[in-house]
Amino acid sequence: MHGARAENGPFEAARKAIWAAPPNEVIAVAADMLDRHAGGADTEVLVIDYRQTFLVRTRSVGDDVPVDNTPPGRAFASQRTVREDGGGLVHLPLTVKGERIGILSVRLPDGGPPWLDDFAGVLARALKIADQATDTYRRLRRRTRLTLAAEMQWDMLPAPAYQASELRFAGQLEPAYAVWGDAFDWAASGGRFTLTVSNGMGSGTESAELTHLAISALRNARRSGGDIVEQAELADEAVFGRHRGERLVDALLLEFDLADGRVRAIDAGSPRITRMRGGTTDRIGFEAQMPLGMFGDTRYVPQEFAVEPGDRLVIVSDGVHAARSPAGLLYGDAGLPQAMRATRLQDPPEAVRTMVRHYVGFHEDTEPSDDAVIVCVDWTGRNPDAGQAVEET
Repeated sequence: MHGARAENGPFEAARKAIWAAPPNEVIAVAADMLDRHAGGADTEVLVIDYRQTFLVRTRSVGDDVPVDNTPPGRAFASQRTVREDGGGLVHLPLTVKGERIGILSVRLPDGGPPWLDDFAGVLARALKIADQATDTYRRLRRRTRLTLAAEMQWDMLPAPAYQASELRFAGQLEPAYAVWGDAFDWAASGGRFTLTVSNGMGSGTESAELTHLAISALRNARRSGGDIVEQAELADEAVFGRHRGERLVDALLLEFDLADGRVRAIDAGSPRITRMRGGTTDRIGFEAQMPLGMFGDTRYVPQEFAVEPGDRLVIVSDGVHAARSPAGLLYGDAGLPQAMRATRLQDPPEAVRTMVRHYVGFHEDTEPSDDAVIVCVDWTGRNPDAGQAVEET
């Protein structure tokens, strides 16, 4: 934050008002602050829908705004401010640590005050926190009703994107409004980034419940200090204890060492990982181990590989890599490598959004037979000086 902007004056008044606002009134207060302190008009916050194809209006009446080929959509996709109407109408991304919440659109005289970007940052963080205390924004984000299974999955998920100095991450579920067993989970702590992509057997709420049990067990072990071996073994025991081997969870567990890019992996089922390094795309294969819940006493053995700055990893469930087009083409062989190449220059959140569209288009207007998850990780690597500073603090 720029000191002169934050010390006092209009920005400080607006910041305090936003943080003091009740969770369901954050947007209205923000609009009032822009009107009062910056001469703003027609202020609107547009939040991204669950499928990430439309920006949904929160204050005005009108159609939702497509992300593709619209000025607010360009601001969302590029994560850059977009001006139209001669510069008077401004669209600013609302983003927190890589998670794209939506767009702030406002009409301002003379291009707006110098603290406008800082204001958008405060508003984004306030909306992120407010979302935990009200249903207002989750109601707005859904353009159609979520199935019960999808409600369970979205409530369980962490943020769909994350950005740190060492890596950038994003994930998405499809069909967003009717997903059942596919999910992802992640956490950054203790110099490590842990990522899991999982797929609960079956469909509907039974599959969602199964995945929920497995992820809860993985989190329980992780939050108790366990590494991915202990996480997998506790989840295996929990799922087996409930279903006695009749229902299983496929999972791929990854644990990144943020200091040097070494990755420990456990392949316990069907999710697959593909790496793009330079212009080369190749699948990273592991020795397959038992899915979670098969026996309840499986001893999992981690394997290792390393990522280099510039590497992109894409992890997909079997609903993606095993999907077939109406002509019988396998998406994992034909579609996925093409989608990865086409999105190479996009940041992970936009790359995942584009890959989901490509995956849906691959089915040529037919419904996919399974739900799916697509996750993308870009490894940038730690600056040695920055890493030393982190360790010393």
